Amino acid sequence: MKNFDDYSMLSFERRGKVLTIKIDHAEGRNAVNDALHHELSRVFFDAQDDEESDVIVLTGVGKWFCAGGDMNWFQECIDSPAKWRRNVTIAKRITSSLLDVEKPVICRLNGAAAGLGASLALLCDITIAADTAVIGDPHVKMGLVAGDGGIISWPRLVGMARAKEMLLTGRMLSAAEAVALGLINHAVASHELDSKVDALADELASGATWAIRWTKTVMNLELKQSNVLTADAALGYETITNHMRHHQEAVCAFKEKRKPSFEPER
Repeated sequence: MKNFDDYSMLSFERRGKVLTIKIDHAEGRNAVNDALHHELSRVFFDAQDDEESDVIVLTGVGKWFCAGGDMNWFQECIDSPAKWRRNVTIAKRITSSLLDVEKPVICRLNGAAAGLGASLALLCDITIAADTAVIGDPHVKMGLVAGDGGIISWPRLVGMARAKEMLLTGRMLSAAEAVALGLINHAVASHELDSKVDALADELASGATWAIRWTKTVMNLELKQSNVLTADAALGYETITNHMRHHQEAVCAFKEKRKPSFEPER
């Protein structure tokens, strides 16, 4: 059995052949900081190697699934180009390792998923949300290019036209809107979320393990190819925007609880 005791920002639960990975930084809205970013870059390798599980559930602790980047972490990455460069490499590991997992991964979308949180949810195989959850990729509202997975997931789920509208505006969607667009699979009442997720996880866990795993593997080939083709460019452009005034203004505005003022930047 794989031991997950060396994680601090993620917690784990077992139920038969189902391994649940919980983003466990509730006091910080499950937002991504250095520690969580690093742990997300290796947890899917460890989950793949875990011989005791055949199905993975990814969820958040508390009211949030994952709020995207932590504002203090954003500021650290503005102030330290070396920190940002390291995180670019880590970001590529997160998306590639999630796409490489052979086991089916169910997203239990318990609350808001933004930015990298949305990318994590949408790169899972099946997403089941509480009807109170919202999801979106507001990178542009933070003055950043959507470089950490949204570029490959959104167009394939909702089509290029809708994906452009969502990614260029950074708009958040309700769970019901996300289902209607085909972005996620199901939205259920909050009190029904566990039973819905557990029923699907049990169905998959009791199925033909290798047929299920390798059917997923083949279906992910196009996504993996797209990730390889676009990740460096997307993260490269995101690196440029990380050092521009608009991103700094967005971080300051968020901390000061005001609307950002994006003056023309040429």
